[in-house]
Amino acid sequence: MLAYTTDFSGCGGTIRNQKDDFNVSELITEKSSSRICSESGFAVYKLQKNGIDTYHALAEIFRKHGIRLKSLGLKDASAVTEQFVFTTYKTNQHSEINESKYSLKKVGFTDKVLSKKEMVGNHFRIKIDGASNELAKFNEFDKILNFYGYQRFGSRRPVTHRIGRSLIQKDFAGAVDLLLSFTSEYDKDENTKLRELMDDKSKYPEALKIIPKGMDLERIALKEMIEHGNPVKALRALPLSIRRFFVQAYQSYIFNQTLSMSLDAGEELFFPQSDDVCYNKNNELGKFENDPSQRLSIPFVGYSYYKKTRFHYYIEKILRDEGITHKDFFSKEIQEISSEGGFRNSSIKCDDYEVKDNVVSFSLSRGSFATIVLREIIKPENPLTSGF
Repeated sequence: MLAYTTDFSGCGGTIRNQKDDFNVSELITEKSSSRICSESGFAVYKLQKNGIDTYHALAEIFRKHGIRLKSLGLKDASAVTEQFVFTTYKTNQHSEINESKYSLKKVGFTDKVLSKKEMVGNHFRIKIDGASNELAKFNEFDKILNFYGYQRFGSRRPVTHRIGRSLIQKDFAGAVDLLLSFTSEYDKDENTKLRELMDDKSKYPEALKIIPKGMDLERIALKEMIEHGNPVKALRALPLSIRRFFVQAYQSYIFNQTLSMSLDAGEELFFPQSDDVCYNKNNELGKFENDPSQRLSIPFVGYSYYKKTRFHYYIEKILRDEGITHKDFFSKEIQEISSEGGFRNSSIKCDDYEVKDNVVSFSLSRGSFATIVLREIIKPENPLTSGF
């Protein structure tokens, strides 16, 4: 993400200076909300959390309280978030939990398990410290491309897409090495020292003794490598959602590259053209039919990649430079990480935008990143030091 697509000069400022500066609330369809009742069925809760990501919060709830829950999406640790979580088994029991980093509040029950399609987006309320008065003048909501945000790849340690690349290239030993020993200048010094230690396989037992609680994924892989020395076994020991997330991060990287190359080449990215693939207002995919509700979509590469779009030239070049083909997204060795791909909107749909003092609030469709909107508003000189 080297270019901006809005003409706004930027208001400057920083985000995430305090824990409650960045708030996210999940939105589900009205139909889904109306299905929630007070009787029995599949239990639905609201998970409110701060300083812990969804995966670790749900893992801790299961470990401490024996309640196995699923979510409609993953929320990271660097925001105050509220999201729906639910059981995948019927029950007439409802527990409420209050811990230091999260709480679980009962909502009701549904007759069917909630699905990811029922999550339509997120509402954000974000404080921008040090913003100029120009903040109130931003109005170019229809000119923001739907890039994946920095956190998709790891803001301080951008490694998730690199691990995904190694998985798709079938370099499983390389994937484990990246998980354990990839370092970043923005990571904590103690973490960097430990990763440098794990760069030496003979030091694995020593590293296992001192690995901190927060590196639970690294601990799992490290134990497997010590016991079996088999990278595929080590990777398969990781939670399935994490393995798939690595591949999705790599697909996201390719998508961002596609958007950037298409923008540089002067492609029209905000309005669909003849033969383009689009999503309509009902989130149905099809060819452009002069319907104003249709939104241009770009292939999200997987093993079922659809080549017949004007973006194939750019995608083919990216894949060639990466040393892979779309067929590599089917993994014979670890089949459960295989991904067929799909399509993603090229631009962001931003609704309910409001500014009050130095706080902005807005709603985005599922899968769009608030940090991409904020990047266009703030125009940060250094995204990382600005809180991105």
